Amino acid sequence: MLETIGDTGVLVAEAGTGTGKTFAYLVPALLAGGKVIVSTGTKTLQDQLFDRDLPAVRDALASGARLALLKGRANYVCHHRLDRAIAEARLDSREEVAQLRRIKAFAATSRTGDRADLADVPEDAPVWVHATSTRENCLGQECPRYSECFVFAARRDAQAADVVVINHHLFFADIALRAEGIAELLPACNTVILDEAHQLPDIARLFFGETFATAQAIELARDTRLELRAAGGGAQDLDRDATVLERRARDLRLAFPEDAAKLSAAQALRIAEFEPALAALDGAVSALRSPLAAQAERSEGLASCARRAEDLAARLVRWREADAAELVRWVEVFGHSAQLHVTPLSPGEIFRRQMDDHPRAWIFTSATLAVGDDFSHFKRELGIDAAQSRRWESPFDFARQALLFVPQGLPQPNDPGHTAAVIDAAYPVLRAAGGGAFLLFTTLRALRRAEELLAGRLAADGLPLLVQGSGSRSELLERFRALGNAVLLGSASFWEGVDVRGDALSVVVIDKLPFAPPDDPVLAARIDALRARGGNPFSELQLPQAILQLKQGAGRLIRDETDRGVLVLCDPRLFTRSYGRLVRASLPPMRITRETVEATAFFAAADPVRMPPVPTTKETA
Repeated sequence: MLETIGDTGVLVAEAGTGTGKTFAYLVPALLAGGKVIVSTGTKTLQDQLFDRDLPAVRDALASGARLALLKGRANYVCHHRLDRAIAEARLDSREEVAQLRRIKAFAATSRTGDRADLADVPEDAPVWVHATSTRENCLGQECPRYSECFVFAARRDAQAADVVVINHHLFFADIALRAEGIAELLPACNTVILDEAHQLPDIARLFFGETFATAQAIELARDTRLELRAAGGGAQDLDRDATVLERRARDLRLAFPEDAAKLSAAQALRIAEFEPALAALDGAVSALRSPLAAQAERSEGLASCARRAEDLAARLVRWREADAAELVRWVEVFGHSAQLHVTPLSPGEIFRRQMDDHPRAWIFTSATLAVGDDFSHFKRELGIDAAQSRRWESPFDFARQALLFVPQGLPQPNDPGHTAAVIDAAYPVLRAAGGGAFLLFTTLRALRRAEELLAGRLAADGLPLLVQGSGSRSELLERFRALGNAVLLGSASFWEGVDVRGDALSVVVIDKLPFAPPDDPVLAARIDALRARGGNPFSELQLPQAILQLKQGAGRLIRDETDRGVLVLCDPRLFTRSYGRLVRASLPPMRITRETVEATAFFAAADPVRMPPVPTTKETA
């Protein structure tokens, strides 16, 4: 890696769990000197790097490197918006009022204003929207509390530091701003290290595309009314226009069925209520622009709202008119909001241009970047085909510590009875292990069905059941670790970024290979584009994506050299389809069995290596 940094080269490195990849990139980065940006996919790893790993490496090397932690704007308390929210006192509940007071007390004493340091207010509490800012509503240097701003203090620290720890969303936000000709948020640097790099292609599509959110329109309407009152009131027409905008934004969400999730533009336009609701929202945004512009000189807050109205109007126009071959228009529907997206089919060309903009070393690393020994899918996604690549296997003894169990006789994954068969096949293993299991599902429907099937059986055996959605992810994981014998049902958010060591987790059950649903509008457009170019969408796109996601889920099992456990994969295609060999070869070299008795015996064996020999995933490939 020192050579890559010295040559300002590009390295793609897959390092299995337990290799110590964090220290492997921090040591040469500090030895090489210069400015270094380390970007991660999760706040957990970001905090671990800044609070533990970086100081340890710096001290061991006797380095004088200055360190800084920089998060996205929404992670810091905004004094101005906090003051405004307290003054307006327009909150939804007494609990929110109490939480806002706790945030106020925290902001008065905190050095960083990082909301992660305030345990008394949950990170997902709705009240945070009143106490933090966005790029759209930040007043910048015109803010009356600018000299105390936590965001700009963090950025000043980052400018002066030798090593800056950020996250991928902030990294791409900076790229997007520079592409628009706006001053960069992040300091110029000599080396960029992107950990948890498997997340980059999807995040790149998000930031290189554009989104109009009904929540943005509702927030604009609310802020317009607040800023108008703060400026002394008046302008009743403007107040009325803001109220109309909020109503039209809510109407757009109501145009979709309750169970809608992701729709292509064509699918959305076939819904009778959508086009009239969109036109009405477009008209409401446009109607707000002129009166806001007329009031902009009264205060910086109203001027900011005027700029936001112009931006939202332009986003709506671009969504309605986007027809470029390399873009896809689609809609994402949530419980109380909707988002209109324009997404590039491939972010690689845009990303590559940003890399070429300034010569520096680029290090991409994760435990899941290769399909077998092949990195071509990941490199193609980011436009870095010429990058050097290398794999390091995990040092863990998977043949001794783990067993892969693929039950026999399961129906095909699309069979209505598949989830019930998964539970029946996995339950003997859950009982033999005494709980301590993750059951990971590819759909929420399968998860809900599994909950119905398991609740009674687990209660009868005295095993606690935890289900995604019954609390935040961090709360559920804390309870899971504390209980020691719980069974946790999870979907997408539990497939990665979760680290449970020891006996609390000794079984991971995966219901089927995590192929992305072909009706996902972005995936469907990418499949069509690949097919039009004469490519093979399954082997070039769908299968590699599924394998990388599977490796993430399977990676939850063995997190330490003393861990032991069984991975239960309930997809018969691992042995009935030709690609099953490639899937198995991409997993760690675990012993493999198809017999329930061998899977349950794993937990009874004092020394599992003495069990009857069975092939490993590598041998069966």
